[in-house]
Amino acid sequence: MPLFNHNSPLFICAAAALCPLLFQFLHFACSESFIGVNYGQVADNLPPPAATAKLLQSTSIEKVRLYGADPAIIRALADTGIGIVIGAANGDIPALASDPNFAGQWVATNVLPYYPASKILVITVGNEVMTSTDQNLISQLLPAMQNVQNALNAASLGGKIKVSTVHSMAVLTQSDPPSSGTFNPGFGGTMKALLQFHQANGSPFMINPYPYFAYQSDPRAETLAFCLFQPNAGRVDSGTSIKYMNMFDAQVDAVHSALNALGFKDVEIVVAETGWPYKGDPTEVGPSLDNAKAFNGNLISHLRSLVGTPLMPGKSVDTYIFALFDEDLKPGPSSERSFGLFKPDLSVTYDVDLSKNSQTPATPATPAPVSPTTPITPITPVPKPAAGWCVPKPGVSDAQLQSNLDYACGQGILGTAISSRPPLLLTLIQAMVSAAILVAIHEEKGILFG
Repeated sequence: MPLFNHNSPLFICAAAALCPLLFQFLHFACSESFIGVNYGQVADNLPPPAATAKLLQSTSIEKVRLYGADPAIIRALADTGIGIVIGAANGDIPALASDPNFAGQWVATNVLPYYPASKILVITVGNEVMTSTDQNLISQLLPAMQNVQNALNAASLGGKIKVSTVHSMAVLTQSDPPSSGTFNPGFGGTMKALLQFHQANGSPFMINPYPYFAYQSDPRAETLAFCLFQPNAGRVDSGTSIKYMNMFDAQVDAVHSALNALGFKDVEIVVAETGWPYKGDPTEVGPSLDNAKAFNGNLISHLRSLVGTPLMPGKSVDTYIFALFDEDLKPGPSSERSFGLFKPDLSVTYDVDLSKNSQTPATPATPAPVSPTTPITPITPVPKPAAGWCVPKPGVSDAQLQSNLDYACGQGILGTAISSRPPLLLTLIQAMVSAAILVAIHEEKGILFG
């Protein structure tokens, strides 16, 4: 017996009225806080910070990572709601490690004048220190992080702003297959101590996975498709029998496996950098406009899907794309100066659907065709008797609710199938609908609700 009459005018009217509200709820719940961008400044042609802040507000980018703590940029981002990661340079680590007062002054100078108007989320202490050749710096990294944490605690910001450091993928000696991910044992107890710090303070483990570099080391056509999220045969993890369909997931899960191997699987992973250059020198393998657009565009779609990775399903890892602008003063091959999503004149280098004005809803890699539906003529609701709150009758299954939700909100109102939403959101939607959508309760009383 049906839970309610799908053809009931009151039901259709109620569904039509509530589904837009559900869409707004979904938009809020699915805000793209997982999409960030790196804002490097090794350049002499960057737009003014205020113009950059306006540009960011016109996009779905919700977080920005700075490599330093430029006050002009931090001020420009005030009251925008955009999250900010600021950084202490590698050169500051010795003083931060040896002098708590220096750490306190660093926080007093770079954080306190701007927070909370400027939404500082994380302070990174150093960049890729663990894989540097400076063993002295490596030994000083954790004390520096602890002193910055203590300075935040003293300012009553310890639970609001996190302290971390950024690693390259070279901290792993094994990453293929992903289930074999292992940190370099040469770090001894240093890595474990860092992870204990993250666990104790709820701060993220930040790392820079680059499928681009993986392709450079294995420049086959099938590897390129795997790295660009394009159709490919996939790669089976011999340890878990999981088939991976893209390099990004494989690299992130390798990090997860390495954390798990040391007993820290619950430490959050943040992708501090990933990207693809849109041009390079003739001798470089991989840089091109098409490849950059494919990688970043498909990465963004993958993150928006909230599918997650095989080992961390149902959520998207916070990911900072490299980079916001080209950095024309960076040394090295041409590719190093060709990662920018935007040009100095604020126009796009190539379109990856980041503009709020042009953004389209996330869809699967191969979306199913959507059949047009006949618009429903609004029907004036029949006055209904006053009633209290409605709750699902005990025994009504999720599958039954889902079946009716699919009908109610599949009338061309939402534009995407509810079943494609993440499980947590689906549960929330079911709860909302079960309590509100059936205003035609007087017709259905005793069938679905009691």
